[in-house]
Amino acid sequence: MNSQRLEQLMGFLKASPKEPFLLFAIAKEYEGLNDQDNALKYYLELEHHAPDYIGTYYHLGKLYEQLGQDAKAFFTYKKGMQKAREAGDTHSLSELAGAKLELGDDDDFED
Repeated sequence: MNSQRLEQLMGFLKASPKEPFLLFAIAKEYEGLNDQDNALKYYLELEHHAPDYIGTYYHLGKLYEQLGQDAKAFFTYKKGMQKAREAGDTHSLSELAGAKLELGDDDDFED
């Protein structure tokens, strides 16, 4: 990953400030640069502006896991699973369920 690509994406984002794919791509670029704080910022912005962008939940959950925030990861996967069910996206549902299962079950985390 390089900062030139990030600069280019930021330029596109200025023209389309809430474009889900751009927010996702920027978050991934920050992850590649090991800038977890900014990656988290863009994933959360994406979740806020495009809650039906299902890919967000898997990647945001994995980032929470890296940050040692397993409860947030668990509930992010759970929320993503609900969105995937609503969209009929069985592939994403399966990925999210697998990630959630690796963390434990509902009894391991409190709402």
